[in-house]
Amino acid sequence: MTDSWIRAAVEAIHATPTQAVLYLSGGASQALGWLMSVPGASNTVLEAVVPYSTTSMSQLLSKIPTQYTSRQTVEDLALSAYNRALKLSRPGVPVVGVGFTGALASIRPKRGDHKFFVSTRTSDQMSVSQVILSKGLRSREHEDKISSHFLLKAIADSCRVSVSFSSELNDSELCKDTEKQFTEDDELRQLINGEICMKIYPFSSDCQSSHSERKIILPGSFNPLHDGHLKLMEVAMSICGDGIPCFEISASNPDKPPLTVDQIKERVKQFEKVGKMVIISSQPYFYKKAELFPGSAFVIGADTAGRLINPKYYNGDYNRMLEVLLGCKNTGCTFLVGGRNVDGVFKVLEDFEIPEELKDMFISIPQEIFRMDISSTEIRQRMGTVTPNL
Repeated sequence: MTDSWIRAAVEAIHATPTQAVLYLSGGASQALGWLMSVPGASNTVLEAVVPYSTTSMSQLLSKIPTQYTSRQTVEDLALSAYNRALKLSRPGVPVVGVGFTGALASIRPKRGDHKFFVSTRTSDQMSVSQVILSKGLRSREHEDKISSHFLLKAIADSCRVSVSFSSELNDSELCKDTEKQFTEDDELRQLINGEICMKIYPFSSDCQSSHSERKIILPGSFNPLHDGHLKLMEVAMSICGDGIPCFEISASNPDKPPLTVDQIKERVKQFEKVGKMVIISSQPYFYKKAELFPGSAFVIGADTAGRLINPKYYNGDYNRMLEVLLGCKNTGCTFLVGGRNVDGVFKVLEDFEIPEELKDMFISIPQEIFRMDISSTEIRQRMGTVTPNL
């Protein structure tokens, strides 16, 4: 770490709350060493992956890139890294996905340009730097160092850290920077379209006060949010002990059209008023939620628990039901089950026959601790609202 600005930049990056996932291919390897060699790296680096082989890159992006060293590929890497960072970080912590792809000096002479692309993706911005180097001017190590400078500068910019940066490029070498800004509406449209996996609204400070990484998630449509939901979360927290309380709304529904941007924003306002964290996700199914939020405790009603263990919802296949729910169990997820009216009868977890393999995954909320007979649907009916429960 010969350049003095590098250590200062890394220390400043580690001092910010921003956490990063890095996907680097074809260069910028020194930047990773700089980040990891300065104390405080665990504050910043959630994960770093080097998808160097074509198979590794294709599996990471779930497609075969048209060109491996290109603007499109580096944007795809940054977006994939951003989604991964959202999954690995604590809710509400700012994250950045970092992508790099390069074609630098190698053992054999390259027919094309020596070049690289750096991209960062945050909640509200996608930035890309494209650099074309003079062929034959520098060694591989020197080109890697220059690309590492650009990568470190890009991370610093995402963390809003000001650094004294000298690119070392000469006048004949090309550097092109572009940025795309995203509004809240843009993010929600990206969520609905499946580009990003979630958007977090951290209206609560509970994330900072919790010492646990575990999320206590109460999913629902919350149309409207009512006192029963808030009380149920309080009870769930008392049962689980330490954890991060999160309400969760899926933008998509397997049986209905997806929520619109305006509908999502209207429901989010309810949580802002009561100061509670809400996550908007793209996953309506619990086995997908378990992948998105591994190790979480999901707070559900007895009616939902009944559907989860009913082979009817798995094309009548009991073994398929077991396979799906054991998959959820393997992610470390559990279900806290509160009593609910089911076809006019108040039911609790004990009213259902849970398969032996799954019993330790379901935890009953005693009705003497929590019982709420009213639902959001009944509240809408009393208010004269005829909008379907999306």
